[in-house]
Amino acid sequence: MSEQKRSEQKLSEQERSDPAPLRAPWPVVKVLLIVGAAWLALSWPWLSGVMTVPWDAKAHFHPQLQFLASALHKGLSPFWTPFVFAGSPQVADPQSLIFSPPFALIALLNPAPDFRWSDGALLGSLLVGALCLVLLFRDRDWHPGGAVVCALAFAFGASAAWRIQHVGQVLSLAYFAITLLLLSRALERGSWGYGFFAGIVAGFMVLGRDQVALIGVYVLAGLVIAAIAMAKQPLRALKGSLMPLCLGVLGAVLVAAIPILLTAFLAQESNRPAIDFAGAGKGSLHPASLLTGLVANLYGAAGPLENFWGPPSPAWEARFGAVDLYLARNMSELYLGLLPLLMIIGVGVVRGGLWRREIVALSVAAIVVLIYALGRYTPGFRILFSALPGLDLYRRPADALFILGALFAILGGYFTHLVLTDTAPRPRRWQIALEAALLGAAFGLAIWLAWTTGRLGVAALPLITALLCLLLVAGALVAARGLALQGAGMAATLILAMTMTIDLSVNNGPSESTALPSSRYEVLRADSANETIALLKRETARTAGPDRRDRIELAGIDFHWPNASLVHGLDNTLGYNPLRLGLYSAATGAGDHVALPDQRTFSALMPSYRSLLADMLGLRFITTGVPVEQIDKALKPGDLVQIARTADAFVYENPRALPRVLLVTNAQQADFDAILKSGQWPAGFDPRRTVLLDRTPPRLPGGPAGPGTVSIRDYGTTDVILEADAPAGGFVVLNDVWQPWWQVEVDGKPAELLRANVIFRAVQVPPGRSTIRFTFRPFDGLFRAIGERVRKANPPPV
Repeated sequence: MSEQKRSEQKLSEQERSDPAPLRAPWPVVKVLLIVGAAWLALSWPWLSGVMTVPWDAKAHFHPQLQFLASALHKGLSPFWTPFVFAGSPQVADPQSLIFSPPFALIALLNPAPDFRWSDGALLGSLLVGALCLVLLFRDRDWHPGGAVVCALAFAFGASAAWRIQHVGQVLSLAYFAITLLLLSRALERGSWGYGFFAGIVAGFMVLGRDQVALIGVYVLAGLVIAAIAMAKQPLRALKGSLMPLCLGVLGAVLVAAIPILLTAFLAQESNRPAIDFAGAGKGSLHPASLLTGLVANLYGAAGPLENFWGPPSPAWEARFGAVDLYLARNMSELYLGLLPLLMIIGVGVVRGGLWRREIVALSVAAIVVLIYALGRYTPGFRILFSALPGLDLYRRPADALFILGALFAILGGYFTHLVLTDTAPRPRRWQIALEAALLGAAFGLAIWLAWTTGRLGVAALPLITALLCLLLVAGALVAARGLALQGAGMAATLILAMTMTIDLSVNNGPSESTALPSSRYEVLRADSANETIALLKRETARTAGPDRRDRIELAGIDFHWPNASLVHGLDNTLGYNPLRLGLYSAATGAGDHVALPDQRTFSALMPSYRSLLADMLGLRFITTGVPVEQIDKALKPGDLVQIARTADAFVYENPRALPRVLLVTNAQQADFDAILKSGQWPAGFDPRRTVLLDRTPPRLPGGPAGPGTVSIRDYGTTDVILEADAPAGGFVVLNDVWQPWWQVEVDGKPAELLRANVIFRAVQVPPGRSTIRFTFRPFDGLFRAIGERVRKANPPPV
């Protein structure tokens, strides 16, 4: 070979390994419009209002949005709600949506947002993240076709599609993509502004306080370190990055510090358990689930529950043995479009594209995240679980599929860019054979698993669909590459956008996991005509009085019912939330959910609806999906009175329910921990005459005894104003759950908030007439708690 030919060959190889930028900047606005049009097409089943995102999105998050909107438009604070668990500190709840910009904006605009508003906010967040990835591709001069593949795979692939009902985690994923763009520009341009705004968005991501946010933070930190270390002049890159990164930290602290501290201090008195290594391992991604990257819905996750045969399921365990996993059927789905995954396997893995300098950091991040997602099935999980702070707070390594999907989307888009610009590594014959063999082996394994478990009939349609999509993707890629190399880049982009839209609509479209008829959740509409809710509103209005504000309970009706009280302003003793006040849970037995009858558990202190604590809570109306005796087997005839049988539930009345406020003149010290443990009140205790305190009772001033009264003058979310007439002084007991961030004033002067009768609030009042104001001041409570911590850590010298 001549010297000239060797030089030309060397130059050609160099061009293929180091892609040159496109000759002309591509029209970013047109590409954004293409992505927006594809997003609209894929989102329309939800945006039309016919379908809605189900399960947690409706049972938990939509009522939170309704409460937030209602409170703001009534001029009330959303920081505390009396409508679940006899009172809950929303300001410290990561899932309350108070600190979520898209949902907070909707709450400000609409006093009663319907399902299209909440679903639109969720899907819109993914759109913003997808558009940011388009801009990321534009910054790097990667082909617009690759940008479109990346954006659509990100927004409608993997967990973003299959677990869209997990609103908080989806929001964290969207913030991850936005932060990645801003952080990239901050480092590449040395921009202080981009650095600061990257920190702001990262702060909102951290506010999700979920595992997706935590993994996202670790990935972003790793990418920053890699970018600096791999720079041509690392020290210079580090120096230029310091100010943007410092401003980013400042932005994140400004957004996230206070809410995170509130949650951290609340967690100390909450029900949240510690997660050990074995417990976390039960949320691992089974290796067989990786096949869903090629064959969407292989295991029947989109259909009826009885069709699901993947790990873990009775069908799988009957054939392969117990796997001891605790995962819902949609938590192991990895499909993000056949095109990006084929690009990763072929160009990335087989041809070595993963290790190209400009993408290697993302490749390593994806591998580490995949190792973590596989959990106990890889030895690396123990190392990561032990080494990285915060991971032991979460129970599902499979949550990493959110971030893994984003990283795979970027990698798939990048390798598509290489193919469209003819800069991908040239495949050798053995590599082509290996790619075909890997693809054939994956399909063969999927068929064998389905056959050996007796579910070939369920898997047949997904397998056939995957093969048809393979033909579609192959044809589209050949056509797009030909157009791109002829200079018709936008035509190629449009073909790939259409292909991805068809693929994702067929394989990741609406399913039982992601879309159910909106009519199913009619009870969660603010204007609902549901007869059970209407009955409860009438009955609580009928029994209301100057001193009464009766509570209800919704138990064992359906998955989406427990938080309906947030929508309709009914004071509920239960609700749906993984985070609850530990004291209240211990006293009442309240669990995170009560969708099924057997989920209503009782406690030593509240062993039945026929108990003193139930009466003290003012639990007047009990609504159950089955006859109440099936839930509370300790009930005797006459303990509760059935007042209605609606289409949804049985409704009972507890005639012994006590008023919300009481005026008593006797006080007695008691061991609250002992009462909680034993369930035994002191002998002769009558809450209408005596208040139990956890300290020596303060002395009453004395005076002529006489009948006293107390009434509710105003009852808001974070302010409760009472009027008392106590001739001899005494104690006003408010039967709302005690929490240390509440403060109390008597006639405008600060007074001592007393913990009363184990879980309630009280305050001493002087003889005569008094105005009592209970106010929820979480920030004062937080600063007070921090001060106490500091004093304990630095005691004064003796």
